[in-house]
Amino acid sequence: MPAPDQTAPTPSLPDDDAHHEAAGDVAVVVLAAGKGTRFRSDLAKVLHRAAGRTLVHHVLEAVRPLDVGQVVVVVGHQADEVGAEVEAAGLDGLSTVAQVDQRGTGHAVQQAMPALAEGIRRVLILPGDTPLLTPDALRGLFTATGGEVPASMLTTVFDDPTGYGRVIRSADGSVDRVVEQRDATPDELEVREGNAGMYLVDRGLLDDALTRLGDDNAQGELYLTDIVGILRGDGHAIAPVVAPESVIAGVNDRAQLAAAAAVLRERHLDHLLREVGVTVVDPVTTHLDVDVEVARDAVLLPGTILERGTRIGERAVVGPNCHLTACDVGADATVHSTRAQDAVVGEGAEVGPFAHLRPGTRLGVATKVGAYVETKNVQVGERSKIPHLAYVGDTRIGTGVNVACGVITVNYDGRNKHRTTIEDDAFVGCDTMLVAPVTIGRGAYTAAGSTITDDVPPGSLAIARSRQVVKEDWVARQDDGR
Repeated sequence: MPAPDQTAPTPSLPDDDAHHEAAGDVAVVVLAAGKGTRFRSDLAKVLHRAAGRTLVHHVLEAVRPLDVGQVVVVVGHQADEVGAEVEAAGLDGLSTVAQVDQRGTGHAVQQAMPALAEGIRRVLILPGDTPLLTPDALRGLFTATGGEVPASMLTTVFDDPTGYGRVIRSADGSVDRVVEQRDATPDELEVREGNAGMYLVDRGLLDDALTRLGDDNAQGELYLTDIVGILRGDGHAIAPVVAPESVIAGVNDRAQLAAAAAVLRERHLDHLLREVGVTVVDPVTTHLDVDVEVARDAVLLPGTILERGTRIGERAVVGPNCHLTACDVGADATVHSTRAQDAVVGEGAEVGPFAHLRPGTRLGVATKVGAYVETKNVQVGERSKIPHLAYVGDTRIGTGVNVACGVITVNYDGRNKHRTTIEDDAFVGCDTMLVAPVTIGRGAYTAAGSTITDDVPPGSLAIARSRQVVKEDWVARQDDGR
């Protein structure tokens, strides 16, 4: 039959300050078994990352604030890898079940139902590929099922609903059924309201509806969407909750992945700008993962990329052109044109330009690592400096040390790495090679151009270079001999 004339519904999500219903009797079922063929990837779709988290991890983070009683993730393609990822999210009451034969979304939920605990009365079903989902959108489902309504579902109005099941409403505006795109009539394809694939349903009614699913459709699968028509046919109302596309959009290919990541970064930057008090000079060229923390009055300059839980302290200035991964930058520090990974930059430290801090770098308070310096697995004490053109690896540097231009810690002998120790107040002269294992004692000096192979006692000067020889009039003698 023709689809009824449907005007575009307006979003009906709750206000941020709305009452948050207790959800201890709710189990969340996350559908994460699919391969995602449109990604053209060897990696399962839900394991692709957007703004620092996998797709399925984003969904679990939207669930976390709801304090539900149980979370069941249905896994299938690359089940071990997906299972490890969801367990790493660390939600209470989380388990996985396998969908070995993937016969559709309805079949996936059937696999999850036996795993539900006795006290569960309602089931919240979510796709695992919707990284833009928010807790408030899910709370809207709880609000809609208050009173006598046994089920609710999220919908949205798309400019282009291609790929989404169409929500067909009755004349009174209630949801009548959901028609998958492949099974829709031409009239139904004109409907712009799409199904988000997110439902909150009474457990008993869901159990019954799942047993009545059939596979008489274009794909020969058990469609979860068919529960809407089953419930409706039994006289049960399904409350629609209309959400913006920017909240419920799924990710089915890499173009949509990139678009979702951009939305997530924009949200996070907006939070930092408006709610924390961070200055972001150019948001367009500033890319932050959603788990990055930036403190008040910090400044992010153009070309800054912050990843994997990097933390920036108060009044720190980062950029331009910095790429920091899993780093801690202390208050009042400055990091300019630097690549750093798994590094700590102490309060008031100065780094860059063109520095490379490799994993294990730990810079103390008021330290300096300057232009074209590379560090790796190094601990630098307060007020110590490595101003420029040096490589320092596998080294412990005390306080008040100066490591001059051109210094190299020779830490690798071709088979093993060895450590260098430079004690407090030492001065390592320009172009010194420190052949590890070696210790430069407290307050000791090394002469410029030295290759140091033995320990230098505290307060000593080590000179390890050939004595200069000057041959006067050597050029003239060479000319006379022609």
